[in-house]
Amino acid sequence: MSANPTACLLVIGNEVLSGRTQDLNIKFLATGLGAIGMPLREVRVIPDVSETIIATVNEARAKFDHVFTTGGIGPTHDDITSECIAAAFGVPWEPHAEAWARLEARYEPGEFNAARQRMATMPRGATLIDNPVSTAPGFTIGNVHVMAGVPRVMQAMWANLAPTLAGGAPVVMAAVHAMGLAEGKIADGLGAIQARYPNIDLGSYPYYRSSGNGVALVAKGTEQAAVEACIAEVTAMIAELGAVPIQGEPAA
Repeated sequence: MSANPTACLLVIGNEVLSGRTQDLNIKFLATGLGAIGMPLREVRVIPDVSETIIATVNEARAKFDHVFTTGGIGPTHDDITSECIAAAFGVPWEPHAEAWARLEARYEPGEFNAARQRMATMPRGATLIDNPVSTAPGFTIGNVHVMAGVPRVMQAMWANLAPTLAGGAPVVMAAVHAMGLAEGKIADGLGAIQARYPNIDLGSYPYYRSSGNGVALVAKGTEQAAVEACIAEVTAMIAELGAVPIQGEPAA
């Protein structure tokens, strides 16, 4: 997986940190990025604070091949992501001609006010990410891709952005689980299997159900054969411990 381009997601918004809004974008983007062979390696949730956004964007874009942001590109005073991205790149924050034209055409005469004009103001050199839901586009500058926080809008933006990204081999997964099996019993054996498959992400996830408790083992990687071989060893280990391995993840 190391040969694949890497990604980081910055979730921007006081409303997420306060607990008022539950983020629904992380799982969607992690899945979508895995499908194009760009594993999501880090997620950070940060506030609507200029200094924090600027510093975090600069740190992340130097560390990862691609950085994705969600939130903070609306028309209100706390929507400061766009201007912070401009500051991070050291370029002017100015009206984007195409974005301006799209938004101006969307509103009745006189309704494209100063607040709405903020959504058409972007870092110089940005390219647009189309938004078929509410018109106001996201944008890309360098290796940073700026999208809306509203899940439906973000997903529409992603659908337009994803085909433009050069990924790698898709991330594939295999899983097995067993009822009545505790993590403490499998820890040593699981560690030994992981050591034999250094390019596979092998995870252990306990679950608790009314029908009984157990543990799920999930292998992820970019080589199908290696993933299947890894999970086969895990399956054999479970059987050796006297539990019944069940292929796939447990039902919710």
